[in-house]
Amino acid sequence: MRRQFNLNAMHKPGDVVLGGLFTVHYTSVFPELTFTSEPKQPSCQGFDPLGFRHAMTMAFAIDEINKNSNLLPNVTLGYSMYDNCATLVIGFSAALSLASSREEQFVLQENCSGTPPVLGIVGDSVSTFCIATSDVLGLFKLPIVSYYATCSCLSDRRRFPSFFRTIPSDAFQVRAMIQILKRFGWTWAGLLVSDDDYGLHVARSFPSDLAESGGGCLAYSEILPWGGNPTEVKRIVGVMKKSTAGVVIVFAHLIHMIQLMDEVVEQNVTGLQWMASEAWTLAEMLQTPRLMPYLGGTLGIAIRRGEIPGLREFLQHTLPELHDNRSDDNSMARQFWEYTFGCKFTSPPGWLEAGGEVCTGEEDLENVETEFLDVSNLRPEYNIYKAVYALAYALDDRLHCVPGRGPFRGHSCAALQKLEPWQLVHYLQQVNFTTPFGDEVSFDENGNALPIYDVVNWKWLPDGTTRLQSVGVVKKSFKGEELTLHEDKIFWNFDSKKPPQSVCSESCPPGTRMARKKGQPVCCFDCVACSEGKFSNETNSMECTSCPEDFWSSPKRDHCVPKKTEFLSYHEPLGICLTAAALLGTLICAVVLGIFICHHSTPMVRANNTELSFLLLVALTLCFLCSLLFIGRPRLWTCQLRHAAFGISFVLCVSCILVKTMVVIAVFKASKPGGGAALKWFGALQQRGTVVALTLIQAAICTVWIVSSSPAPYKNTQYYNDKIVYECVVGSTIGFAVLLGYICLLATLSFLLAFMERNLPDNFNEAKFITFSMLIFCAVWVAFVPAYVNSPGKYADAVEIFAILASSFGLLVALFGPKCYIILLRPERNTKKAIMGRTAPK
Repeated sequence: MRRQFNLNAMHKPGDVVLGGLFTVHYTSVFPELTFTSEPKQPSCQGFDPLGFRHAMTMAFAIDEINKNSNLLPNVTLGYSMYDNCATLVIGFSAALSLASSREEQFVLQENCSGTPPVLGIVGDSVSTFCIATSDVLGLFKLPIVSYYATCSCLSDRRRFPSFFRTIPSDAFQVRAMIQILKRFGWTWAGLLVSDDDYGLHVARSFPSDLAESGGGCLAYSEILPWGGNPTEVKRIVGVMKKSTAGVVIVFAHLIHMIQLMDEVVEQNVTGLQWMASEAWTLAEMLQTPRLMPYLGGTLGIAIRRGEIPGLREFLQHTLPELHDNRSDDNSMARQFWEYTFGCKFTSPPGWLEAGGEVCTGEEDLENVETEFLDVSNLRPEYNIYKAVYALAYALDDRLHCVPGRGPFRGHSCAALQKLEPWQLVHYLQQVNFTTPFGDEVSFDENGNALPIYDVVNWKWLPDGTTRLQSVGVVKKSFKGEELTLHEDKIFWNFDSKKPPQSVCSESCPPGTRMARKKGQPVCCFDCVACSEGKFSNETNSMECTSCPEDFWSSPKRDHCVPKKTEFLSYHEPLGICLTAAALLGTLICAVVLGIFICHHSTPMVRANNTELSFLLLVALTLCFLCSLLFIGRPRLWTCQLRHAAFGISFVLCVSCILVKTMVVIAVFKASKPGGGAALKWFGALQQRGTVVALTLIQAAICTVWIVSSSPAPYKNTQYYNDKIVYECVVGSTIGFAVLLGYICLLATLSFLLAFMERNLPDNFNEAKFITFSMLIFCAVWVAFVPAYVNSPGKYADAVEIFAILASSFGLLVALFGPKCYIILLRPERNTKKAIMGRTAPK
């Protein structure tokens, strides 16, 4: 550098010196620039004892390492620490001073003076400072290990090749926040960020990470200004007040929160659940009786708390001359001493006259109340401790390097006296050790340590005080972000003492799906009931799932139930009625058959072709019984048998009628002179042969149909959405049509023959009865076709059964009713004379 900076510092000599950058003062004041005078150095103001404790933690870690014979034996570590005064230009100047060795000289040893080589720097505490410093020092591969810079941008290895940190990046902190949001179901939240690298990178990554995790969306995202802009802060608080989001996430610094909370109190914005980033989670300045009605119950992400044995004893023995060999006003140790005891080592004019005291350096820290000695909540200090040890272990790994097996060119090892910073970066990348507190420390390919955060809760006690309690841990595992939360310990600042609700729209219950509202975030939606046949069994389902083929949605649409099955059953009224009718017809046929058997020798039975009448009654019985195959759940064998039995039975029946008609005509013609030759073609053998032949044709049709395209049971879901109709498909429509057509052909032929001979004498009126029966038969089956085609499911079977029963009863009544009437009720007419008697034609 061209000139030196007058910086607050603290030094200790050693074989290897590590640099440190800490915020020991709150702010700085820059003098006005003039063209006539020499530029003056900025002055730091507002001593921070916690910042000095950070620096002393580094000093303690180095002292502990120097006393450890197992770590860096025969090597003494020194330090050169600077105060950045919370100002970028000062922190940047301090970093350049460490890297360029152009700071003022101080005594290294008794016979040597000069600035030692700084191989690594612990710091800085602010992301923006680290970005500026690493942009420059990264060109020289000087390792920087930050303990407090969380900006995810610092994980860019191409831009920051030598940057490491022992605090998780904001990328992990954002994901940790999202895990908490998901745990409590908070899908609607507001985001406030600071106007710097720390906040703006969060503002860019948070919405996308939130959407990717499916955890919700942001109601608003606002940037908190620097420097106090009351109008803008008032507008932001107004947005918070109007929003329906009950959760506010703040990634900002303490100064932003102070300005924000002043306006929150002014507008009395209560009922919010605050979520704090690590930058202000532990801020005691916000834990006041004035602000706790608003901030009570805050959940925050905090740096991992650790235990550092021996630190308090080391801090108790802090002495100006012990920890710094400088005696000027820029010694941080002297500044701490003056701040703590209210004295001056160098009395300014009028100091003594005003009652001021002169520091002796022998004052006792135990006699004053100072937070400097409070080591109960070590969080940044723990990260500093790990950062120093990481550098020490990297140096120690170099000591264990075996020549010829080294990691550098020619398998060489780096000599400690000639160790280059980039070589230390190599060893630092390989570091892996465990702290006395049990935490493992190592760095990934981007220089990030294994991420772990504590989750803290601001508990507002009845006496008005506040206690920060740890309620969980979030860390990275092979499964992702792993959140462990003790919900029973969390204090909720609400009347219900339960977690609040923060959603844009209430969750959609099972049985509904989310329908996004147009022009609004994805978290704002309407709940739409699933349509019939679809279901959703989860809350907030994006889509409804179609039920499997044999299932249907329940009334609440939250699960699927088996579809109702429908077929013509023996247990339902319709099935019972049809079964009763079929059995009644069978019974009547049996009774008629019994009557004919009992009176088989009477003229009425003998005159009506006893054999064909018996065969016809058997055929009608089969017609009645085959209708029962259409009732009950369809099976393969019933589907195949029902139509075959129906077709063959009816052909047998109609064949008997046809032959019977032909015989009646032949007998009538034979009764006329010269007509006896007609009967020779209608003997018993010919009658049987004709019936069997006509029936075998139908049997052949059924056989070909079943073999080529068999009827089969089928689950029909086309008629009803919520029902499965079990039915028999005919397989081949042509086969079914041929079967019916053949029956109709025989019936039509019988009808025509009987109709043409309808004018037979009254005593030979069999033709009239056959005509009437065939008329009924044809009428029933002509009406059957359209009724069958237009009847769905079981009603098609019912129509076919009705047609079978109606036609069968028609034949039974028309053909055998008059005969049974004469046999049973008019026996005087059941004589040969009465039957063969003639009446004059009309």
